[in-house]
Amino acid sequence: MNRLIGVINLDKELDHLKELTYFRCGAAVPFAGRYRLIDFALSNMMYAGILDTALFIRRKYRSLLDHLGDGRPWDLDRKRGGLFVLPPDWNDPTDTSKGDLQHVHNNLDFFKRAAGETIVHSGTQHINKVDIADAYRFHKETGADVTLIYRHVEQLEPEYGACIRLEVDEDGRVTGIHQEQDHHNIYLEIFIMDKKLYLQQAERCIAHGDSNFFRDAIQRNAGQLNIHAYRYEGYHAVINSVESYFKNSMALLDQKQYQALFQERPAHTKIKYEAPTRYLDGAEIQNSLVANGCMIGGKVENSVIFRGVQIHKGARVSNSIIMQKCVIREGAVIENVILDKDVKLPEASTLIGSAKSPYVIAKNTKM
Repeated sequence: MNRLIGVINLDKELDHLKELTYFRCGAAVPFAGRYRLIDFALSNMMYAGILDTALFIRRKYRSLLDHLGDGRPWDLDRKRGGLFVLPPDWNDPTDTSKGDLQHVHNNLDFFKRAAGETIVHSGTQHINKVDIADAYRFHKETGADVTLIYRHVEQLEPEYGACIRLEVDEDGRVTGIHQEQDHHNIYLEIFIMDKKLYLQQAERCIAHGDSNFFRDAIQRNAGQLNIHAYRYEGYHAVINSVESYFKNSMALLDQKQYQALFQERPAHTKIKYEAPTRYLDGAEIQNSLVANGCMIGGKVENSVIFRGVQIHKGARVSNSIIMQKCVIREGAVIENVILDKDVKLPEASTLIGSAKSPYVIAKNTKM
């Protein structure tokens, strides 16, 4: 198989999760007890054998870089190829590129040197388990200029409102790209495109003063390109708001949903060596995901507990997400709450949100 080049575009994924993205980009937001949102895109590329992966980043990326390290969990710690972080600006006074096209224009060396002829371009807001190798085979068999990956959903959810939709004919050709709210073919923000065409389209868009590759090179140029659509059938969650983050996190407490995401080809993430979770006398746990390194002495139900959390005796946590190294002291009560990393709740405190609008406490808050 032709060697593929991975591109994960984070240029627009910055502050869509409000308090959870105060101090990090969206791709670095923790998910499912031990992962970050970017882990799922990187893992999909790893299973396809992609050895050259570039990240388009703009700001708020310190937390992301700490998580990624040298790329070892995704087999990207290599002497040749591997993981490349591509900022957009190199202070060239002659540069006229804008938006995510800056990343392409100002990092042409990466694309020219990468040992592959086909780009697999992805974001991180759509969590999925797309078989990229199979999608690439479809791309070659159809002779497409561009292959867009989509999922047909039976029920339209609020988070789909911002998603792009595809019109697809019986031969798999894309006949329309739009955002009509009643349409059920949700584009997963993954496309496959030959590198030569990708660079040609980027150059053309820059020359015309454009700023968004997908919109200006693909959507607005659809009549000039042979665009096909690959239909994906597996697990899919859109994380583009606090509400969608909370809802899809809570959905993983359903065993079927959890197995759909993790049973086959599980996502890889940064390895942390911590002791098993310690349960004190009197601790009660019901229908919850609990990571390692925790100390639990109170009551936990219908919640997602990340690594290193302390829940003291007499505390009660329900329908909530508690991220790394939070401390919930004796007598505290929280319900429908998201606590970001390193939040310390004092004794006998009470925080209550709603299932549709959870109460969110930003990272490092001391109360």
